Amino acid sequence: MTSRISNLQIALAAALAAGVGAAVANALIARRTERRNPPKGKFIEVDDVRLHYVERGSGEPLVLLHGNGVTIDDLDSSGLIDLAAAKHRVIAFDRPGFGHSSRPRTTIWTAQAQAELIHKALLQLGVRRFLLFGHSWGACVAVRLAADHPQAVSGLVLASGYYFPNFRADAIALSGPAVPGLGDVLRYTISPLVGRLMWPLMLRKLFAPATVPAKFRAFPRDMALRPSQLRASAAESMLMIPAAYGISGRYEDLKMPVAIVAGEGDRIVDIDDQSGRLHDRISGSTFKRIEGGGHMVHQTATREVMSAIEDVERVSRERGWGASLTPRPSATSDAPVRRLLPS
Repeated sequence: MTSRISNLQIALAAALAAGVGAAVANALIARRTERRNPPKGKFIEVDDVRLHYVERGSGEPLVLLHGNGVTIDDLDSSGLIDLAAAKHRVIAFDRPGFGHSSRPRTTIWTAQAQAELIHKALLQLGVRRFLLFGHSWGACVAVRLAADHPQAVSGLVLASGYYFPNFRADAIALSGPAVPGLGDVLRYTISPLVGRLMWPLMLRKLFAPATVPAKFRAFPRDMALRPSQLRASAAESMLMIPAAYGISGRYEDLKMPVAIVAGEGDRIVDIDDQSGRLHDRISGSTFKRIEGGGHMVHQTATREVMSAIEDVERVSRERGWGASLTPRPSATSDAPVRRLLPS
């Protein structure tokens, strides 16, 4: 009996030591990764959030919002920022918790809370009216921003979005690192290791049926596998279905020009059930299906996405929705939901 207890104690001690060692190693790797990938842009403080953003070009403002699990580097490596900057004042944000932006744990970062934060940041930057592009989870935020502040959005382009709630086993499975307590243990110990092992498989699924383009090699993988960003990614997996549920009754209210873009063969979202259905709900919207584009359509069909943005801008000007108009007073919206969680 004593021998069994001793063996159990030894096993527990070894597991604890391994966990502590992994946590220390992952923290050091995260710090080294951040040093090797310094901020490319500037910072702005909004409601106790330190938002990192990149700004390039001049002309009508165009705001770009990235999807879950990535950073500004995804939009940058795609070439979309530089392509758009030839004619627009492009502003791309690291959404809260991604890249170099903070994500205070006192806030539940719903799509609504993020939309409100981005809108306030743009007002601080002197941008009162703008074209808006969102990819994947960024499309959820973009739709919410356009619905809550229609006077601010002159045109909306949505790529590979999830707009209508349905059962998603993957969203539940990926939510673990966001659970307080257990999630903190996971994201500092085994989650970064699992993420590195699964990275090639995950990329193949994200880009399929297209292959991963060479330009995506510029994306810093280890930035996405830091414990802090793993928490943000897991939280957005957890909030994905509620985000779609919360906005799905307001699509008919979107009166600005709207373009919907999706890649055929997308293995993350069903484009007929999501993008096609959204197109049916938004009167006057356009729906561009990119053959073989997959989920990462801004990477695999960058010029087609840019063309959709230009089409929306043209229609916006024809209808008098352009950024040169004097905006109406800001619509009211609920403040972000706040709660206290352990840091």
